Amino acid sequence: MSDSHVTDRLKVEALTRNLAVVREFLHATIKRSLLPTADSNKVVLAVDEAVANTIQHGYEGMDPGSVEVLIDADDKSFRVRIRDNGVSYDSASGSSEKAEIDLQAHIASGNKRGLGLFIMRKVMDEVHYTSREGEVNELTLVKYFKVSG
Repeated sequence: MSDSHVTDRLKVEALTRNLAVVREFLHATIKRSLLPTADSNKVVLAVDEAVANTIQHGYEGMDPGSVEVLIDADDKSFRVRIRDNGVSYDSASGSSEKAEIDLQAHIASGNKRGLGLFIMRKVMDEVHYTSREGEVNELTLVKYFKVSG
């Protein structure tokens, strides 16, 4: 039996142009993991949203810092941790009520913002956020799966 444990990390400057770099890194790492194809786009979407939010809001008005993406995958889950040193945000640790937005009303109101966390919670099995002021913010996204065989 081959080792199904995959770990990898990528650190990029917090610039929008690096979203493509993060996506390429994710796709390459997913190919080496046991993450089912049906779940791979969900993971990429959630990580893309998370990194875009960090770039857009975490370093707003600051010199661009960096975003680090750490992957730890085994035969049961695909775990992504996104770390940055930008401004922390509380919305990720907010109540689950926020996760149940009336999507149609939200879009009808012309509001195009505030859906990143909603999307992450919809497509991932776990979403955790921790922040230590002046140190590091870490968002953990987890997708569980069953490996047939």
